[in-house]
Parts: sequence; C-alpha cells; structure tokens
Amino acid sequence: MNHLATADYIVFFVYFIIVVGYGYWVYQRKRQAQMNTTDFFLAEGSLTWWAIGASLIASNISAEHFIGMAGSGFAMGLAISSYEWFAAATLIIVAVFFIPIYLRNHIYTMPQFLAQRYSDTVSTILAVFWLVVYVLVNLTSILYLGAIAIESLAGISFTTCTIGLALFAIFITLGGMKVIGYTDVIQVVVLIFGGLVVTYLALQLVSQETNGTASVWNGLVTLKSKADSHFHMFLPKGHPHYEVLPGMALVTGGMWINNLSYWGCNQYIVQRALGADLKTARSGILFSAFLKLFIPVIVVIPGIAAFVLYQHGPFREAMTDAAGVVKPDHAYPVLMNLLPVGMKGLAFAALTAAVVASLAGKCNSISTIFTLDLYKKYVDKSASEQKLVNVGRWAIVVSFGIAILLAPMLRSLDQVYQYIQEYTNFITPGVFAIFLLGFFWKRATNRAAMTVAILTIPFSTLLKFWPELMDLVGVQADSIPFLHRTTIVFCIDVVLMVIVSLTDPAGYATGKTIDVDQRMFRVTPSFVIGSVGIFGILAVLYTKFW
Repeated sequence: MNHLATADYIVFFVYFIIVVGYGYWVYQRKRQAQMNTTDFFLAEGSLTWWAIGASLIASNISAEHFIGMAGSGFAMGLAISSYEWFAAATLIIVAVFFIPIYLRNHIYTMPQFLAQRYSDTVSTILAVFWLVVYVLVNLTSILYLGAIAIESLAGISFTTCTIGLALFAIFITLGGMKVIGYTDVIQVVVLIFGGLVVTYLALQLVSQETNGTASVWNGLVTLKSKADSHFHMFLPKGHPHYEVLPGMALVTGGMWINNLSYWGCNQYIVQRALGADLKTARSGILFSAFLKLFIPVIVVIPGIAAFVLYQHGPFREAMTDAAGVVKPDHAYPVLMNLLPVGMKGLAFAALTAAVVASLAGKCNSISTIFTLDLYKKYVDKSASEQKLVNVGRWAIVVSFGIAILLAPMLRSLDQVYQYIQEYTNFITPGVFAIFLLGFFWKRATNRAAMTVAILTIPFSTLLKFWPELMDLVGVQADSIPFLHRTTIVFCIDVVLMVIVSLTDPAGYATGKTIDVDQRMFRVTPSFVIGSVGIFGILAVLYTKFW
C-alpha cells in the first residue's frame, strides 16, 4: 500500500487551505448583499476573462483526463489528444457564433433556450436527459476516477476518498458560481504545474531506464522511437482502436459534432460565460482554447511513457490486476507513486484540484437546471430568490449523495474515459441538431424538435446494438464506431427536423424565434490574431503526427 510522507501532506494542506480560504473570502465579500439566482448560478458581471478561461479548463479537466485520458494514451497513444486539440478549434467557433446568441437573448440555461425557441415540453425533456447524464455518467465517473487515483496514491480507502472529495466540492459549490470561478484560477495553476511535474519526471524515468541517463529530451526521443505506433493521430480501419477513434471521423464528422455540442450546447461549460459581456466572454474562451493545446502534454504523454515503461519491464506488475489483465487506467496513479517526497504531495494536490473543480462545476450546472428549469417551472412558480438558492444548494447535496452510492459500480470498466464519451453521445446528436437549427433556421418547429428529442436515444441505441440485431436475423454486420454513430444519428436528426418542419401544418409558432443579427458575429482584430495562431498550431500538430 502506498502512503504520502509528512512533507506530502504539508504540501497538500497548504493547497487545501489556500483554496478554501480564498473561496471563503470571495463568498464573504458577496455575502454583504442578499445572494440572488443570477449571483449564485451565474456570478453575473463578476468574472474576468482570465477567470472565465481558467474556470472553463478547470471544470473540463478532471480525473477523467488525468486518469482516463492517460489510460487511453497508454492504450492507443497520441490519437486520443484529438479530443483536446479539436476542443481548441471548437471553442473559437463557439465564441464567434454561439455565445453572442445566448447573451443577446439573455439565456441563462440551455433548457431556457429550448423553451424560448421551441416549447416548455422540449425544454423539459432535454432538461431531464441532461440531469440523468450529468448525475449518472459525468458526476459519478469523475468521483470514481478521482477516488481510485487517490486510493492508489495515498492508500486511503475508496469510500473515504469519495466522501472526502464530495465534501470538498460541496463546500466550494455552495458558495455559488463566483466562488467556483475564482477558486478555479488557483485550481488551474495547481493542476497544470503539478501535471507538468509528473510529465517531467516520467520522461526522465523513461530516459533513465532505456539510456541510463535522466534527460527529458532523451525521454521524448525514446518515446517516439520505442512507441512509434503511439504517435499517429489517424487510426486506419483494422487498427485495434479504430472503434474508439475511427480514422477520418476526426476531421469530417463525429468529433466535430461531439465537441460543438459539448462546448456550445452544454450547461456545464457555457454557464461560465453567460454572466459576462460579449468581449469578456470571448476573451475568456480564447484563453481557454490556448490552454487546451497544452493539455495532452500533462495527461497523454505520461500515459505513453507508462506504456514504454510497461514494455521494458518496470511497470509490468503495477499495470496489471490480480488476474494478470492490463489496466490502462492504472498508468497515471502508478507514475504518481514514483514521485519523490514533496512532489507526490504536489501531484496529489493537482489531481484533487482537477477533480474538485470539475465536480463543483458539474454540480452547479445540475443545480441550475433542476432549480430554474424544473423546480421553479413546475413546483413553485412564485418561489423567492432566496428559496431558489436554497433549493439549488439541496440539489447539490442530493446529487453528490447519488454519485457516492453509484461510484463503486464503475470498478469493472477498463477505460472509463471511453465510457463517458460513448454514453454521453447517446443524446449529443439530437441536442446539437436541435440547437443548430434553432440558431440558424427560423423555420424549425417545435414539433420537429420534439420528434428528435424523443427519437435520438432510440436511434443511438439501435446503432449501438446493430450487429446483435442483425445476428438475430442471420446477417453478419460489423459494429459501428461511436463517432460514426454520432454522425449518422446527427444526419438523420437534421433530415428529420427539416421534413417535420416543412410538413408541419401549424408552421413555426410566432414568438418562438430568437434574436439573431449578423453584426453579433463580428470579432475584434486581437481575437482574429489569436484564433489564427491556434489554427496554425493545430495545422502543424496534425501535419507532424498524422
């Protein structure tokens, strides 16, 4: 069993005290006035561009990256970085085209947009879908991955880890979005710095084990030579991991749909920018896009390093379970256990920062949707601002209670990151189709949105189990990679929405359109320069590692 030394605990508690103390200070400053719903859920007008950018990254980067993506780096290599690098490009599109629409129309939640554009029924259906996915898939998996990492690193029991992480996140979340946003700045600094330390020492270890000298540059060169198969972004058909990252889907289909839906139509993410003015929101999103480019350095490279060390012996025992089965998600915890005293405490703090920031952000979004789009609309329409804030806080506590109970059930999974991606994508195509046509096609009707909202999950399920269904009628069929399924279902949904809209005898309801003006999409010269820089870096990366 692994344990942290006294120096490690000191480093961790310094981090803990700084975050909690700063969060409490931010909360006390606002407490002088009565906190209302826009303060609690959005921190309206309170977050700067750098706080928005940091909060976007802190909320997105969690144990599913440090553990799950590092595990995928071990199993398949740099190709998994497409989720991060495509996110950088996607964020620019969201900043230019999506955020102006939300801000112009005073949208605070994604279900609110659906109610304003389509109907309360469409809004409620998707609000329930989002709550189920956020609690049962996202919140639970983040808590699970964080707990197994800390259990491996510090020797603390899994149950204690889940409860401890939940309590820490609850404390941050109960202070509202302003506390989350500004403590996320500290969390990002800690998680990036701590992540870079792990990468640095992992590369030194690779160099030491293979060349006899501890050198980061030699470690990188060794990774490329010893694991060349792990440095290709394009996985052709027949590749062992083609099902996960199917070739051209990265640049022509499913990856775009996945990212645009996640970054542009997701309460958990978009909420960070909804309380700001357009210039501040765009600057914050551009800042987060730059940070996204560097995330694979701290999560994927360590996974590839663990693969090389596994191939050459040092990690063979540590990377397998009692039955001798290789467990890719063990890669990052095993690396952290090799850190020297003090540095292990920093890695522990970085991992905790990632987990807590993501848990807090996710639960704030759960609370927002439940309170504003379900409770206020259907339970107590006349609820006071203070009552709604209190309901939101109770929703946070209940959500964490459910996640704590469900987290142990994920132990049987191999790569949890893929579990998260695949099962959230059961609703992604429909959500994105409804939002995209709602933004840019005035003819899209409520009946069309309703049809897609109801049929997307059955379509996704049908394609998921297509080989088994064909087998029942004696026909052999190959399984369909989930990114291809995403593309297929999205195309079906768009065609379905167009057909239903054009044949709807009622036409689109007057008053169910939103305010869209082409002038909203104009950007500043500095934004253009930053965007060109990001796309240029992406072009170089994909050309080099294609």
